[in-house]
Amino acid sequence: MRSFHVSFRPAAVLLASASALLLSGCGTLGYYWQSARGHLALLQAARPVPEWIASPDTSSALRARLQLAAQARAFAVSALALPDNASYHRYAQLGRRAAVWNVVAAGPYSLQLHTWCFPVTGCIGYRGYFDEADARAEAARLAATGLEVSVYGVPAYSTLGYSNWLGGDPLLSTFIAWPEGEFVRLLFHELAHQVAYAPGDTQFNESYATAVERLGVRRWLDERSTPEARAQFDAGEERRAQFRALTRSTRERLREIYESKQPLALTQQAPAAMKTEAMQEFRARYEALRTRWLAAGTPAALVAGMDLWVHEANNASFAAQAAYDDWVPAFTALFEREGRDWPRFHAAVKVLARAPQAERDAALMALAARP
Repeated sequence: MRSFHVSFRPAAVLLASASALLLSGCGTLGYYWQSARGHLALLQAARPVPEWIASPDTSSALRARLQLAAQARAFAVSALALPDNASYHRYAQLGRRAAVWNVVAAGPYSLQLHTWCFPVTGCIGYRGYFDEADARAEAARLAATGLEVSVYGVPAYSTLGYSNWLGGDPLLSTFIAWPEGEFVRLLFHELAHQVAYAPGDTQFNESYATAVERLGVRRWLDERSTPEARAQFDAGEERRAQFRALTRSTRERLREIYESKQPLALTQQAPAAMKTEAMQEFRARYEALRTRWLAAGTPAALVAGMDLWVHEANNASFAAQAAYDDWVPAFTALFEREGRDWPRFHAAVKVLARAPQAERDAALMALAARP
C-alpha cells in the first residue's frame, strides 16, 4: 500500500537457508524448498550499495535513495542501538511488486490466527511464499476447510540475522521508492527483528518491531529530515491513526460478539447477524473517513490501498493487523520506563522474549496499564 500501509507492515520471518532445511521437523519439503530457492535468488540479485551508487546505469532517483538508505542504516546503529551487521548494505532489483506473499487465516467466529510451526521461529500466524500463485493455492486450501483467509504482498522480511553470513538481508526495489518516512521506518522495523525474538509469539515480535519503527522514525524526522518530508509523514500518520482507531474498535466489537455468553449468541444465526452488522458499520465508517481524506486533498492513489484492504477485510486480516498493533502501547511504556535509553530498552525486551509466554503477557499487560 506504499505509504498507506494501514497500521501494519507484514514482516515475514522465513529462515530460508540450508540450516532451516536441515533443522526442519515439520511442514513439507516442497514448502522449505521454495523458501530456500526464493531467498537464495533474492540474495544473488543483491549487490553492494556503493556499486549501485557508482554505476552510470543507476538513475539519479535510485542513487539518491540508496545514499539516504546508507545514512539511515548508520543512524539505526548510532541513535537507536540497532545491529551493526551485514544487513541492508546491499540492494536487489526484484522486478515484482512484493518480496513474498503472506497467507493468514482465522476461524469464522475467531480473531485467533491459524498457525504454522517452523524450526527456530516456532509457531507463527502466517506463511510466506515467493510465488503469489502458491500463496493463493494455500489460501484456497485453507478456505475449503471453513477458515477465512487473506493473502497480501510483503515488501520486506527478516531472516533474524541468520542470513548475515550470506551478505545479510538486502534493501529491495519493493520498498526503496517509498516516501522517506515510510522507507526509514520499515528499515528500523526489520532491524528490530534481529535484536529480540520470542519463538511462537507473533504479536510480541511484531508489536516490538512496530514500536521501534514508530519511535525511531520520529527521531529520524526530527533530527535528520526536511520540513517537507516531516509534513508528508505527519499527514500520513494522521490518517493511519484514524484508521487504527477504526479498526481497533471494530476488532473489539467482533471480539465481543465471538466471546459473548449471552443466550442469544448460542445459536449460529445470531452471531452471524451481529458479525455482518459490525462489518457493515466498519465499512460505512471507513467510507466517511475516506470522503474526508479525499476532500482534504489526499491523492486517490494513496487511498486505493486502503480501499482494497477494507473491501477484503475479514477475521484473518483483522487478526493479522492486531499482531502489529495491540502491544505497541506496552512497548512504548517500557521505552519510557527505561528512560528512553535505547540499549536499556532493547535489553529489557530481550529479557521478556526469554520469559515464559504467560509471564511475558502479564508484564506487557501491566506496562500497557501504566498511566
